[in-house]
Amino acid sequence: MAENSLTLHIANRILLIRGCRVMLDADLANVYGVATKRLNEQVKRNQRRFPPKYMFQLTAREKAEVVANCDHLAKIRFSPVLPYAFTEHGAIMLASVLNSMTAILSSIAVVDAFVQLRELLSTHKDLARELKELEKKYDAQFRVVFDAIRELMEKPEARPLEIKGFKPT
Repeated sequence: MAENSLTLHIANRILLIRGCRVMLDADLANVYGVATKRLNEQVKRNQRRFPPKYMFQLTAREKAEVVANCDHLAKIRFSPVLPYAFTEHGAIMLASVLNSMTAILSSIAVVDAFVQLRELLSTHKDLARELKELEKKYDAQFRVVFDAIRELMEKPEARPLEIKGFKPT
C-alpha cells in the first residue's frame, strides 16, 4: 500500500470508544503484520508500558456494538476473548514492544492517521467558529445558507464509531 493509502486505511480503523479515539488489537496486529495473539502476548509481557490511559479491554457489550457496526471486525464475533483497545500512545508503544521493521514503519502511518484525525477535528471546530462570526455579520437572508453549511458540517464522511451509553474514563 502507498503511504497515503495506508494512512487512510488506518484512519478508517480508528474508533471512538469511551470518549477515546482507539484502534482495536486485531486492526493493529494487521497493520503491524503480526497475529493478534502474538501482539497481545507482547503486551502481557510488557504490561508496565501499557497503563490504562494507553489501553483498555472492551466489555462484552462494547465488543458486540463494535462487531455490529464494523463489517471488517465480523471475524471477532465468536471469539471468546474480549479485544483490547489502544489509544494513540498505546498504538505507538506497541511498535517498540513488537520491535520488527514492519512494526516500526507501520507505526509512522499509525501516528500520521491519528494526527490527521486530530487536525480534521480541529479544522471542523475552527470552521464552526468562523461560520458563527459570519452569521453575526449578515442578516436573516443568509440564514438558509448558514443552516445548510451547518448541516453539512454535522455529517462528516469518515466518522469514528461512537459506542452509545459509555462515558469517557
